[in-house]
Amino acid sequence: MTTSTFKITGLTCGHCVNAVKEEVGELAGVESAEVELVKGGESTLTIQADRALTKADIAPAIEEAGESYAIVG
Repeated sequence: MTTSTFKITGLTCGHCVNAVKEEVGELAGVESAEVELVKGGESTLTIQADRALTKADIAPAIEEAGESYAIVG
């Protein structure tokens, strides 16, 4: 298993966190996705998967979770 970590903006509540976790969790090879919520700031998304994931790998899932969410960097 490989851990990939990303900073996400636009998350404001538990619903946002659950939406991101659900969409990212559906990506091929993802075993788990956890989010540390920072309201009004950069939340941390940590993914356990069978390979290292890139911003390009997760961008469609983040966009599907919420159009106001963005990956930092």
